[in-house]
Amino acid sequence: MQEENAAQIQESGSVDIRSSRGNFHCLTIIGQIEGHMLLPPQNKTTKYEHVIPRLAAIEESPDTDGLLLILNTMGGDVEAGLAIAEMIAGMKKPTVSLVLGGGHSIGVPLAVSADFSFIAPTATMTLHPIRYSGTVVGAPQTFAYLSRMQERVIRFVTSHSRMSDEDFRRMILTTGELLGDVGTVLLGHDAVDIGLIDRVGGLSDALEMLYSMIQK
Repeated sequence: MQEENAAQIQESGSVDIRSSRGNFHCLTIIGQIEGHMLLPPQNKTTKYEHVIPRLAAIEESPDTDGLLLILNTMGGDVEAGLAIAEMIAGMKKPTVSLVLGGGHSIGVPLAVSADFSFIAPTATMTLHPIRYSGTVVGAPQTFAYLSRMQERVIRFVTSHSRMSDEDFRRMILTTGELLGDVGTVLLGHDAVDIGLIDRVGGLSDALEMLYSMIQK
């Protein structure tokens, strides 16, 4: 196997890539993030208890110089998604994220957790409040829990992006854009203009940014 761009596949959605410009790990998160509740088998899921130790191994590996995170998310367990996002944000090695297709729900904190974020021109970011399935919250304690969790998401996103707290709160409560729900759908350029994502681009742009960060 040639040294240039040699890839060693560890498991589905995870690969080490070695190049003369640097070695990095490519991690894909597609579908829903599976946390404490088991998702249906037809959903493509990322189990957070598998990703977290892998991130720790990437951070400690002397053979890995950076992380490329590729996202196309549909939501999932908020606690699990925030745990992964906090792990990525706490890494000292260079990290770059690329949103392809869509970033829905917990995919928003994941996208901004990297040192630099990209979004494809046709990709979307969906901002909406945290909610349970259904329309009725049956206990005050449940409402308070959801409110505190929402504040955690808002605080994380606004502290790891250029988006303001006011804009985020306004967009998650916008009516008329999502059928039967509240929230906002941002196309690639819109997500950059509002400060949520750093730049519109594709795979080559994300790789170029990661290599430049590694070489620095």
